[in-house]
Amino acid sequence: MKKLYMLLISVGLYSCSATNHVYISVLQPSPVTLPPGIKEVGIINRSLVSEKNKVLDIVDKVMTLEGDSLDAQASQAGIIGLADELINNKRFTNVTAFTNLNLRSNVPGQFPTPLTWDLVDQICREKHVDALFSLELFDTDSKLSYTTVPVNIKTPLGNIPGVEHHASMFTTVKTGWRIYDPVQRLILDEFPIARSITLSGKGINPVAAAGAIINRKDAVKDISRKVGQDYAYRLLPYWIKVTRDYYVKGTDNFSIAKRKAQTGNWNGAAELWEKETRASSSTIAGRACYNMAIICEINGQLDNAIEWAQKAYENYNNKLALRYVNILKQRKESNNLLTYQQEN
Repeated sequence: MKKLYMLLISVGLYSCSATNHVYISVLQPSPVTLPPGIKEVGIINRSLVSEKNKVLDIVDKVMTLEGDSLDAQASQAGIIGLADELINNKRFTNVTAFTNLNLRSNVPGQFPTPLTWDLVDQICREKHVDALFSLELFDTDSKLSYTTVPVNIKTPLGNIPGVEHHASMFTTVKTGWRIYDPVQRLILDEFPIARSITLSGKGINPVAAAGAIINRKDAVKDISRKVGQDYAYRLLPYWIKVTRDYYVKGTDNFSIAKRKAQTGNWNGAAELWEKETRASSSTIAGRACYNMAIICEINGQLDNAIEWAQKAYENYNNKLALRYVNILKQRKESNNLLTYQQEN
């Protein structure tokens, strides 16, 4: 099993009483975990509105300034964006977008009732895929604003007063995705993503001002494709920045170790902290044990970090150590999940 020493560190320049901060970038498991047997996947689009709700859909499009085919084209762009990113994910042997399935949603702008498992089984069996990624909802909501601004217009005869026309359109693309696992009959993920875009223009007349909005459909398709790509990222691990406190006061060794840590010489700092773990003062020994847990986490040695933190609390009643033990145990569980995801 490949060991995971995935830490990027930087020293904070802030101090609080006897401690300083160290910032650690930690690799987190992906939000979605797929079973190892899922290697071939299909992508379906059921976000288009069913015929029985067509009247409601038409009203929705009028109210939100949507074009007749905007949702259909933009949702397909989202499917393409998802497919492209899933193909780049090395865990899949085949990714196919199925465009000929007449799957529909009941109400625009809302998550529909999940597909029946009989239908999911049928699609997966006929298309020879292990799971389905489904675009369950797709909706665009637009708001148009128009203003005029007094300006001076330059002419051969000099400046004359006039007005400049400003037009802008704010569009929100709302999507909702599900992943169906037919073997376990589980919905592995259900997640909404929304992104917004603003188009604006200005000119000496309304036609010139609206010029930038003419390309709105292409802009919405572009952002829809990006939304599909973003959803695929839920299958990838990601970095977060966390903060740890470490002790910098108590003895001369702590002061020297502080300076070593600030220059990135963490191993040199650890040598001084390790000496203080045998101090006669329980306060000093507890701080040193706690700091040893910090350096072990930085070096990816979570089991050793837990042992040092436990010793700091159990033997010396260090108050920070108890919370830190729980944080380290959670990190160990996350690393175990991360290892499982990467091996499958």
